[in-house]
Amino acid sequence: MKKKIFLLILPFFCTVLSLNAQKFGYIDTEYITSKMPEYQTAQAEIEKLTSKWIKEVSDKNDEVIKLEKSYRAEEILLTEEMKQQRLRAISDKEKEAKDLQNKIFGFNGDLLKRKQDIMKPVLDEVAKAVEKIARSKKLDFLFDKSSDGLAMLYTNPIHDYTDYILEELGISPDQLKEKEREENEAKTSEEPKESDEKAKPKSNRKNTTVTPKKE
Repeated sequence: MKKKIFLLILPFFCTVLSLNAQKFGYIDTEYITSKMPEYQTAQAEIEKLTSKWIKEVSDKNDEVIKLEKSYRAEEILLTEEMKQQRLRAISDKEKEAKDLQNKIFGFNGDLLKRKQDIMKPVLDEVAKAVEKIARSKKLDFLFDKSSDGLAMLYTNPIHDYTDYILEELGISPDQLKEKEREENEAKTSEEPKESDEKAKPKSNRKNTTVTPKKE
């Protein structure tokens, strides 16, 4: 829906820009954050927290399963009153598990709130850099290329200010290129080693039959 609205207003928007000679540019926040160590640390913290909460909910559900199995195994030996008590206990435990799941993973749950809290310092840092570059480059509009709400039909690289934001955050594009080059070289140097290991024949020990692999 957002994209459709943008496409409808795009001709008018472009006309306004041309008439007022306003300067605009775009950035790729997805690329920027992927290169920020702070973002990687925040992501790792979120993943760790998510795994912890998933286990808590899973443990609660396991408790329900154990109670149900125990009830089914002993049902024939229980009086009607004891059956009702056990069923109530199972029902209460199920409600407890569902309430915990909704509290953590539900709409506006604890996980979403913690994600926002953890990511806020990182996003604030990016926002400050964006504002500084926008002011220094005298931009009237700065779009986010990676945003789902904005359809970038065409992007001229001369309007790409992503590298400026990275530099403002202390991340040099040249350093990124050098790092990528080193990683590529490392991968290339590892490939022959892997090939040599695969090519090495298995040693035939006495009284041991080696079945050749099918090609």
